[in-house]
Amino acid sequence: MLKGQCLCGEVAYQYDGELTEVAICHCSQCRRAQGTPFVTNAPVNMDQLTFLSGEHLLKDYFATENKRRVFCSNCGSPIFSQRMDKLDTVRLRLGTFTTPISHTPDYHIYHSDRVEWFDCVAGIPTYAEGNPE
Repeated sequence: MLKGQCLCGEVAYQYDGELTEVAICHCSQCRRAQGTPFVTNAPVNMDQLTFLSGEHLLKDYFATENKRRVFCSNCGSPIFSQRMDKLDTVRLRLGTFTTPISHTPDYHIYHSDRVEWFDCVAGIPTYAEGNPE
């Protein structure tokens, strides 16, 4: 079981599953949403994700017609994103985990869109656009 929360602590969740994939995304949309040069996230099954508190504080923003970004309306912490054509999966933001994890990143996506002032490849595969699937 993995637990996480937003910056203010009002939104808390637990994930009752294993992380099977961790991606580092460099797309400009993720960079703007996070305010960082990349975001690290993991796809998880929505049916194994439980909000322990603060679910009423979750706010979503549709970055595109098919993708929503969900964050705490109190502190602004990004919690997950979700594609509308894959409602059974969300991409949890690993920076919100409070439980230590051992799964390291598997790959970089949208590496061609990365910022020029920071390089963090660290010996894992990179893909110019989306993930290898």
